[in-house]
Amino acid sequence: MAAILVENLTKSFNGFKAVDSINLEVSEGEVFGLLGPNGAGKTTTIKILVTLLKPTSGKAFVAGYDVVKRAEEVRKRIGVVFQEPTLDLELTAVENLDFHGRLYGMDGRSRRRRIKEVLELVGLEDKANVLVKNFSGGMQRRLEIARGLMHEPEILFLDEPTLGLDVQTRRRIWEYIESLKESGVTVVITTHYIEEAERLCDRVAIIDLGRIIAIGSPNKLRKLVGGDLITLEVDGNVNFSDFNISIAEKVTVRNGIVEMTVKNGEEAIPLIIESLQSKGVKIKSVSLRRPTLEDVFVSLTGRRIRDEGEEWKFWLRMRRR
Repeated sequence: MAAILVENLTKSFNGFKAVDSINLEVSEGEVFGLLGPNGAGKTTTIKILVTLLKPTSGKAFVAGYDVVKRAEEVRKRIGVVFQEPTLDLELTAVENLDFHGRLYGMDGRSRRRRIKEVLELVGLEDKANVLVKNFSGGMQRRLEIARGLMHEPEILFLDEPTLGLDVQTRRRIWEYIESLKESGVTVVITTHYIEEAERLCDRVAIIDLGRIIAIGSPNKLRKLVGGDLITLEVDGNVNFSDFNISIAEKVTVRNGIVEMTVKNGEEAIPLIIESLQSKGVKIKSVSLRRPTLEDVFVSLTGRRIRDEGEEWKFWLRMRRR
């Protein structure tokens, strides 16, 4: 049985489709990612799956239960770490976890055992009796993950789990999430961090404007780009025809930056430089890299995941409708 099954799921707000007929299936024990820019529909999808929003149409099943008809059964089996902090700052770490355990009907002995386990998991055992208001942002995020795991859920939802955290704290949280793979917990992550999706997820659904535009393992998705990526910074006025080079499978020219997809980057670079120089194009810099999920997104949409103003454009479209 699939841990999560989504069929033609749609959510509209005043006629605007924030989630537009998406389909996906998540296997038990899988770490599954929803990757996309702000306003893509990731959080709306999660809110439907954790029973906080009702879909406009379509169906979703979590742990085998319909999220609308059997919402209470779904809630018993999931843990959720929301994008916004929801801890009680006037309670200690232990008190926050104990209160959560009581809400899920855990007896005293089970609560004490589990509090010790989850605090050790996130490295906060020495802060057990410290008020949460004295925690750093990273420590609070780790405690929220511990709370999401407190009642031993079958499925854990993490909505932008490392948003706004420093690099060191982000990597530490990644290590905690990776450790969950051994426990058999199904994990669903929303993120717009490329490295996060590539490192943690068994499979990724790339979502944009409410639609899933590609889905698969990071390696499978990267193959959609087709090869190595060469980026050139050029000087002066250039024409697209200057870069119509036979060895390049795809060429984009934008604001003096040229990106080419080729099969073998090391062999292609000398040929590309020779061809451009023969046309009088001045090359300021050249770089070679393997494709990332960001490149997949660009190839499918024509823009980057974190384009400036994307979130503003999303809300503007909603208001216009």
